[in-house]
Amino acid sequence: MIRLFVGLGNPGPEYEATRHNAGFWWVDALADKLGARLVAERSWHGHVARVNLAGAPLWLLQPMTFMNRSGQSVAALARFYKIAPAEILVVHDELDLPPGQARLKCGGGNGGHNGLRDIQAQLGSPDFWRLRLGIGHPGVKAEVVDYVLRKPAPEQREALQACIERTLAASAELIAGDMERATMKIHAGPPRPKPPRPSAPSAPGMPPEPGP
Repeated sequence: MIRLFVGLGNPGPEYEATRHNAGFWWVDALADKLGARLVAERSWHGHVARVNLAGAPLWLLQPMTFMNRSGQSVAALARFYKIAPAEILVVHDELDLPPGQARLKCGGGNGGHNGLRDIQAQLGSPDFWRLRLGIGHPGVKAEVVDYVLRKPAPEQREALQACIERTLAASAELIAGDMERATMKIHAGPPRPKPPRPSAPSAPGMPPEPGP
């Protein structure tokens, strides 16, 4: 089961609405769903909430160490409460997926993501779960840093928000450790738009009405 949900981002109002903070947005939404409140905790170098579910504590964490030192916060809390890497889910922005798509995986590399790189180094293991929220790619590698630190276009932000709401529907399965069912829900993708209904044909012998 997942005992620690981590959302990645950068602290400060100047970063609040940027693509790199998609993990923060997801954990904020989970806190709202669970009726929890994230508060600053110096011991864990971040904003933390504790929720008791069926007598077992569940932790929500947003590292406030800036992205490239996220592992300092994650490892401090995980080691104190003896939370194994396989019981941690890290939610982060993903360049290789378009806005609106999400993927769940366990282990693997860091894909150049500085937050994942530091968490892997501080935990001494890559074997934690990752929820990858698509933000799209600028198309040119040299533009990636500026791209992730900018606000998404309105239609991209709407797609991201819809993705967050859809993937939150798998939170019960994630908490319970039913990763197969959680994966099915998360990978289902956004619903396809319904095709437009054909217009009714004009009555026989009646000329079509003029347009506006």
